[in-house]
Amino acid sequence: MYLGIDDTDSPEGMCTTYLGALIAASLKEQGCLIKNMRLIRLNPNVPWKTRGNAGVCIELDGDAGLIRDTACDFIERYAQFDCSNTNPGFVLVAEKPSPDFYYKALRSFCTVEEAEAELKSLRAEYCGWKNRRGLIGALAAVSAVLPDKTCEYLSYRMPEAFGTPRVYDAASFKRSAEETSPHTWDTWDFSADKPVCLPHGKDPVLFGIRGESPECVEKAVSLVSAEPESMHVIWETNQGTDAHLVPFEGEFTEGVSYVYSGEVTGVPVEHRGGHVSVPLTDVECYAFEPTKSFRAYVRQLIPGDKITVCGGYLNGVLHFEKFSLDEASPLESRISPRCPVCGGRMTSAGRGKGYKCRECSARIREPQYIPRDISPGWYEVPPDARRHLAKPVVRMGGSDGE
Repeated sequence: MYLGIDDTDSPEGMCTTYLGALIAASLKEQGCLIKNMRLIRLNPNVPWKTRGNAGVCIELDGDAGLIRDTACDFIERYAQFDCSNTNPGFVLVAEKPSPDFYYKALRSFCTVEEAEAELKSLRAEYCGWKNRRGLIGALAAVSAVLPDKTCEYLSYRMPEAFGTPRVYDAASFKRSAEETSPHTWDTWDFSADKPVCLPHGKDPVLFGIRGESPECVEKAVSLVSAEPESMHVIWETNQGTDAHLVPFEGEFTEGVSYVYSGEVTGVPVEHRGGHVSVPLTDVECYAFEPTKSFRAYVRQLIPGDKITVCGGYLNGVLHFEKFSLDEASPLESRISPRCPVCGGRMTSAGRGKGYKCRECSARIREPQYIPRDISPGWYEVPPDARRHLAKPVVRMGGSDGE
């Protein structure tokens, strides 16, 4: 059986993965067999998400009535109903549904009415609270297929520690990242020299370490030092897979994330607030202020560069998640060279026509080019700005500029 849960948290606390872990632990104590725990991220561009737009799926064997009653009881006890944007949903199906609904929720938008119609056709058990929007994520979670998958070790705080500052040894997290990379990622931001795997809010998560396999994240966790945990779960996830991206096919749709290839048609532009944009053949691409050091790479793009951009299309512009410099345009020197014959200063003979000596009329036929500070390869936003679904460059076999 497949149990799906979504939309139980709020910006002020709770976490749907924590609630899923509590439900799984209770069901195990009551004799159910827990087979798998999945954390499924959905379209990061939806405007109504509470935080990370994720649902959870618990694959298990057991009595359907017991599973339903336990899940509903925990949701009613722990979900953040006081938050206007928290609208929980619960789904229970005997067989895994078609992945069609998952892919639509991952890459586009779904309605509660579409989710409910699908649930009725599946003869599923389900319940939604308030506006029932959580049914969308719950159904998507049980429908998900993961041709590429990663893991996340989520450590949960002791209940008495909720809402207090987290206690941890930062140096141990840095050492863990150094010793387990590239098989783990997003533990430490080396450009900012700080940990990025520990949340700052009131939610129950102590830390989350992401990696290629359970063995990889367990090794990473063995190297860190932090306050005692109440429990942990190694979730199977679609994080870090680029599963949300679709190829650009001639027209942009609001809220969809694309892989788009084009040519830089103008120089990068600085905007108020620290944002940087660059025009491409069909669209303006933005690196917003939270992407920090990544903006330096965008500033180095010049007209004629051919790049591939991964990112979401929102408010008429493409938001950088990462880009590949596929073909670098040559950068012609603005400084006239010395004449190889007489040593005098040469002047330009016209764009692309080389140089002419003012003293002896000698010519250099070829334009003079200067090295660029950016080379072909992938460039990505720092871990602190990365979307959960975005594939880090280390999973693509390289690092920035490779």
